[in-house]
Amino acid sequence: MRYKISFSNPSTQYIQIECQQVDIQADELIFCLPAWRPGRYELGNFAKNIKDLSFLDENGQKLCFDKVTKESWKVYCQGRKTVTAKYLFYANILNAGSTWLDDTQIYVNPVNCLMYLNDGLDEACDLKLNIPENWQVCTGMVEKEHHVFRVSSYHKLADSPFIASNNVQRNGLENRGVKFEFCFVGECKINWHKVKEDLNKIISHQLDMMGEFPTDRYKFLFQILPYSMYHGVEHLTSTVIALGPSYELMKPELYNEFLGISSHELFHVWNIKTIRPVEMQPYNYDSPNYAETGFVYEGATTYYGDLFLARCGYFSEEEYFNELNIRINKHLSNEGRFNYSVAQSSFDTWLDGYVTGIPGRKTSIYDEGSLVSLILDFLIRKYSDGKNSLDDVFVELYNAFGKKKIGYTSADYLRIASEKAGRSLETFFNDIVYNACSYQSLLEEVLLFAGLALEEIPSKKYAEGYFGFKTNDSAAIPEVMNVATGSPAFENGLAVGDLIIGVNGWKADKNYNVHINQIEGHQTSFLISRGSRIKTIEMMPTVKNYFSTWKVKHISEKNSAQEQFFNQWAKNLRTHYKQRSL
Repeated sequence: MRYKISFSNPSTQYIQIECQQVDIQADELIFCLPAWRPGRYELGNFAKNIKDLSFLDENGQKLCFDKVTKESWKVYCQGRKTVTAKYLFYANILNAGSTWLDDTQIYVNPVNCLMYLNDGLDEACDLKLNIPENWQVCTGMVEKEHHVFRVSSYHKLADSPFIASNNVQRNGLENRGVKFEFCFVGECKINWHKVKEDLNKIISHQLDMMGEFPTDRYKFLFQILPYSMYHGVEHLTSTVIALGPSYELMKPELYNEFLGISSHELFHVWNIKTIRPVEMQPYNYDSPNYAETGFVYEGATTYYGDLFLARCGYFSEEEYFNELNIRINKHLSNEGRFNYSVAQSSFDTWLDGYVTGIPGRKTSIYDEGSLVSLILDFLIRKYSDGKNSLDDVFVELYNAFGKKKIGYTSADYLRIASEKAGRSLETFFNDIVYNACSYQSLLEEVLLFAGLALEEIPSKKYAEGYFGFKTNDSAAIPEVMNVATGSPAFENGLAVGDLIIGVNGWKADKNYNVHINQIEGHQTSFLISRGSRIKTIEMMPTVKNYFSTWKVKHISEKNSAQEQFFNQWAKNLRTHYKQRSL
């Protein structure tokens, strides 16, 4: 397939696209647009951005066609040698997985907007960009000639986003024969020495663990935006990372996120781009690729993304534990942990995407998946007497499956983990991967291997602690965001989405907790708004504390075995927090 991308008036945000198939031998062709994009395991509905679609033969004559699905078209081409699909694509979303056009750049994820033939996925593709001559192109593809690229298949093209602009800051380095390049688009000041040093440490530690890099080159494509943004998408030879606000980039909080998401996306080069579940080997762009291993390809990547920042000495102990605490507290405050396993939630990303969905329905392949990975890592280390870890599981997956382009199953993952542990881990998988449950007791058990414990911190908000509901207190009118099962709020009919408009006859505002704290232990009347109705709910507080927060801490007296376990796991984790100069 030959592709041509151009634009005439960037203010319209319409990209002009041509997809040309030559040497046609069939009477009918079905042109398709992907129904989803790898890295986002939900349906994408990209076809809604197509306008003015036509199909032309080699003489420029229009051909008849029928739309057969929401993202496929049957073209009648009897006797024609060439068919070209011509259309406009509306490029008005800017994140790490989108397509965008303005007067400063054209940014394209080909999987969003370039058509393919189902029987031509493995054929070579040519891409020509009709863009300003002085614009630089940043992409994982190799440039054949100026603004012209060739890749070996549609799979490669779909996996090769590009940014073209006259405002690109570039730098790079080489590590163990692999060329890494960093491309920044946006108005930002970059401390290149700091960025290269820190990213190189992350690269080195990931290479130390995995042994080799799957490709000989890799590009970090950074969209640095003037507003708040945090999004990344993985590819085999590149990643796109959208971050903002730009003026905060080199300040500690956003810079930590910059390194964290870079570490996460880099590890994806192994975990999902190379080590791939059997359901996605190869990708089927026409329909959902259902898999129950999201806790591996996203959960383990989340676990390692943070852990590598600790291992390379960038994160202090305090900073790493803060990230771990976030995962633990999301899990222990999510009622979905009792209703849906992380394997089921992996499968159902295709149903409701990455949103929480209805209250208390499901878990997160990122958060719960990360905790599953930590627990599994600790169990393997303990059972193997420190000889093996989760690291060894991923090295084995890479060598046995990834390098051979063989998809793994959940049974393969269990088998390899059991081999590295030296005993069967089937009970563990059944208990917390395939069963809906709280991880708290098992977390407490395995953390103790490293001399760590979970400390409970009761909520200081009376509504959370004693009535059992959480509100969004940043709004003018507090909105109920979560209700604990079995709590007074739950038993008396308070629901997610209710607005708290009054407490004991007083108007409620974001400080309503201060008021109800003054009447501690007494029956309380809440005036709530639900849809178009106003109703009163009476509640008596309980002595039980709901919505505690938890944090990881060292036990007071750690033995030598626990010290050794912690050091082998955390490696270069700095014990004391020290402000870094950025």
